[in-house]
Amino acid sequence: MEDDSEDFYQALTRHLRLFSSVLWTFPVRHVSGLFGTEGAVGSSKLEISLSVFAIATFLLVLYQSVELVRRMVLARALLRARRGRSSLPLFPRERDCWELEQGPSCGLCALKGRRPRMEDRFSIIEDPASGIALYGVFDGHGGEFAADFVEKRLFKELLKKLQAAVLEKGKGSSCVTEEFVRLLTAQILDLDKELLLKVKAARDVAGTTALVAIVYKNKLIVANVGDSRGVICDSKGNTIPLSFDHKPDQLKERKRIKDAGGFIAYNGVWRVAGILATSRALGDFPLKDRNLVIARPDILTFDLATLRPRFMILASDGLWDTMSNEEAVAHLVKDNGHRALEDARSLSHHAFKSGSQDNVTVLVVRFSEEKKEL
Repeated sequence: MEDDSEDFYQALTRHLRLFSSVLWTFPVRHVSGLFGTEGAVGSSKLEISLSVFAIATFLLVLYQSVELVRRMVLARALLRARRGRSSLPLFPRERDCWELEQGPSCGLCALKGRRPRMEDRFSIIEDPASGIALYGVFDGHGGEFAADFVEKRLFKELLKKLQAAVLEKGKGSSCVTEEFVRLLTAQILDLDKELLLKVKAARDVAGTTALVAIVYKNKLIVANVGDSRGVICDSKGNTIPLSFDHKPDQLKERKRIKDAGGFIAYNGVWRVAGILATSRALGDFPLKDRNLVIARPDILTFDLATLRPRFMILASDGLWDTMSNEEAVAHLVKDNGHRALEDARSLSHHAFKSGSQDNVTVLVVRFSEEKKEL
């Protein structure tokens, strides 16, 4: 073993000397002299370790420099894209696009975009028997596990409880809306507890936002956890927000994080503990243990009979990074009369062409005249 060790260090020294002569001015050459005599191997290990550390540091600095240049080139390319002079792809590849249509009134388009993988998820359930419709967009981060888990589990359990509430409270009871809000809140919090057990066991740091809309008769109930967002266009063409982003720099969120012993830091955008750009999410167990991030939803209710809405947009922040609420509504008002799938496709592709760097998922629901009169 001693001979093998000496041969190893002699070979390593030769390689270090080569690196030193080409890339680095670190004085490695004198190390080889230590191998000329027997028993000097042990005394030279520290110098060799320092040489390796120096080269590793150089490579790290080189990598950071290349990454900085890459980002600068990409930023300039995106700027040219907005001016119509970019070589970036203007349309996503077909295999990176997912579409779903449920009749002319409900359509969804999801793009992987310029991200290496697709972490957005969605779920749509329209139950004619009970008259309940559920729509959800889940924007994953740190991996796909959390968004995938919520997509498969949330609506499956929630629909059963909502159906039972309708039977118990009566279809026309005003108490149904309050019960729906209670059930929706409890289901999201319970699901987050289940998710945390699984991600902790797997040492998975994944998390996800959740934007959920329930339509029942003339009521619209919207729950939001994170920074996905919903808007609605009323009968007069006005833009009405259905949710408000949970951002770490908001006064309420910032105070809650500080009271929990945490902090926010600016790293491109304001982030919880300098890590997460949204202050509420499901999963994210490292930040959830200290309550720096919570899963409690904000829930708003709307009267569809009063609003007489034309359409609703639910989308991940890949859309909202490139468009305001008003711009998204105006985009569809201008092309009024399309099927919902065409609306969703138009918005998501517009976000991509405008330079969105995130996954983009857009769900559009058009309301019929019959629904408005209920």
